[in-house]
Amino acid sequence: MSPSDTRRTKRGLRIAGVVGALAAVAIVATGVLARSRGDARLRKWTEAQAIPTVAVAPPSASADGDELKLPGRLEAYARAPLYARTSGFLKSWSADIGTPVKARQLLAEIETPDLDQQLQQARADLATAQANEKLAGITAERWQKILQSNAVSKQDVDEKTGDLAAKRALVASAKANVDRYIALKGFTRIVAPFDGIVTARNTDVGALVNAGSAAGQELFVVSDTRKLRVYVNVPQNFVPDVPPGTRATLSVPEHPEKRYTATVEASAQAVNAQSGTTLMQLVVDNPAGTLLPGAYANVSLAMPHDATALSVPASALIFDAAGLRVATVDADNRIVMKTVTIARDYGKTIQLGSGLDANDRVIQNPPDGIAAGTEVRIAGNAPATPGTKG
Repeated sequence: MSPSDTRRTKRGLRIAGVVGALAAVAIVATGVLARSRGDARLRKWTEAQAIPTVAVAPPSASADGDELKLPGRLEAYARAPLYARTSGFLKSWSADIGTPVKARQLLAEIETPDLDQQLQQARADLATAQANEKLAGITAERWQKILQSNAVSKQDVDEKTGDLAAKRALVASAKANVDRYIALKGFTRIVAPFDGIVTARNTDVGALVNAGSAAGQELFVVSDTRKLRVYVNVPQNFVPDVPPGTRATLSVPEHPEKRYTATVEASAQAVNAQSGTTLMQLVVDNPAGTLLPGAYANVSLAMPHDATALSVPASALIFDAAGLRVATVDADNRIVMKTVTIARDYGKTIQLGSGLDANDRVIQNPPDGIAAGTEVRIAGNAPATPGTKG
């Protein structure tokens, strides 16, 4: 090989080396640049993921009238526990539980041997008093005639006249005692005080009966179930919205498919300090007797509708040291905390009294630790995953 060929070969090798080095540098630079861009996209995506994503919705306004649902207790419109007014033994009974009865209908009779003897004694005492009165009257009349002849003193005549007055008083007392025993004898017949149904019988033939509610238990209970009273404890803040005449709908577990209409009749006009509620009395017609006294009922009270009232889900409320608030999102997607007041609590939804506007974007379920000014992303606008378009 000539020297010139050698020089050309060396020059070609140098050029090839330079080109190879440049190519290697280009490959390395391309890789570094690609990794840098990937890291930038990953950093940007990671920073975007650090922004909390929230679901928002405007507060809602109910289009229909509101209802307040509360538990209630049914009671007979009239309920009379019947006790004995005289002591003795139960002779017989004629009405068992569930028996419809009319006013003054006989329910049971009491046998009273002790009372019978006391009545006989009282009548004998009355006869003695009447005999003494008769004798005192004859004596006083005679002494009045003798006084006309001045054979006796006026003092003696006055004593006889006073004795007659005393004997008459004893007769009145003895007669009153007889009348008392006769009245007690009348109580040996236990009768229904009004039309109704026997809802309890707590005695039987031969049982010892003691007079009075303190000494003995009730013998019968008669209830008028043609109408029932419904007692409901209404929370204090709802009381002004439930005046007498308010309509209500009832349902009971044993007849879930039926609805009964009731009307608010009266209010206790006082708040129970322990429960913070006011006792309301409703009346419901029960001609078929399907509703049972003492039963539990679900009561839905019709409430006046406020077209301007706004409602939010109960999950949207935040209660902390700053009070009761709702988190909203402004036009820059940043948190704005608004203090609100509750008008009515319906369980899943809360009707607010103040604090929100109809066009506010309310966070439905705010995450823990959320604070005013925090940037958020609205659900549905999440950033794309690194390596994907968009």
